[in-house]
Amino acid sequence: MRLTPTRLQAGIWEGVLEAGPAAVPPDIEALHQGRPLPGLRLTPDPGRPGRYGLALPIPAEILSDGVQTCMIRDRATGAILASFAILAGQPLDHDLRAEIELLRAELDLLKRAFRAHCVEATSPPG
Repeated sequence: MRLTPTRLQAGIWEGVLEAGPAAVPPDIEALHQGRPLPGLRLTPDPGRPGRYGLALPIPAEILSDGVQTCMIRDRATGAILASFAILAGQPLDHDLRAEIELLRAELDLLKRAFRAHCVEATSPPG
């Protein structure tokens, strides 16, 4: 089973679910912080058996400062098919800047280590 995200528009997350040619629609659920989200809809594609359009309205109640992550999973196996994050609020600006600074520092460290490795690899033994 494969879920391909297609868009998030007007508060509705959408995707295409390829479930295979089974006659029974897949049993999937959407979760936020371990709790089920209401309103998940699967619409069969009449021209392609086993293919479904998926639509999940994002409840306003889950929107708040910080990062909110939602997961869509196969209820039978527990396998995560897709996840998405919604970022909001002013405190997030500081978090993102701090993360970018850490990534830059790590990249600089890797560049120095790589350059040192290249110098060692091209130096004649001796």
